[in-house]
Amino acid sequence: MGSPLADARADALLSRLAAPPVSPQATRAPASTVFRGPVVLIDGRSGSGKSELATALAARWPETVTLIRLDDIYPGWSGLDAASTHLHDELLASSTPRWQRYDWVAGERAEWTSVNPTLPLIVEGVGSLSRQNAALATLRVWVELDDDTRRTRALARDGDAYAPHWEHWAAQERAFIARERPAALADVTFTEP
Repeated sequence: MGSPLADARADALLSRLAAPPVSPQATRAPASTVFRGPVVLIDGRSGSGKSELATALAARWPETVTLIRLDDIYPGWSGLDAASTHLHDELLASSTPRWQRYDWVAGERAEWTSVNPTLPLIVEGVGSLSRQNAALATLRVWVELDDDTRRTRALARDGDAYAPHWEHWAAQERAFIARERPAALADVTFTEP
């Protein structure tokens, strides 16, 4: 079970998905993707709470759902843009959706995982909400949190493994945000209370 805040946010997203559609596209992913169920993208900077939200959403979803974390795809500490493109090319826009895991210990790409396009899909990670990915999603979510709290959370979670890479990763996040404007693409924005 997630935190009360993550659970409440997950319930709000599920309610939004269950609401009567405003347009035909609002009930499922666009026709240009093979996914038949909802496709939810959850983006936000490191430590903002997107992983916790995605976990709560998957746990509370009333049916089986596929949850993919970009942390499993980023090809190393310089891989934010590569993972965003991989998400589009290999998963969302592909006729045979799949993704390739990156082995952080070995420092190389690893096995491929096929994804069932009949199941709802949740993808979380910074870089998920690019313009090209947003066009293939049913629901787009941005999670916002102040910089100091984000850093404290991220370093408490990942500690010494992340600390030397914080600034390099943050620069990639800033470049992605400046170029793609993910918060402006979001249907829902959650800000820390």
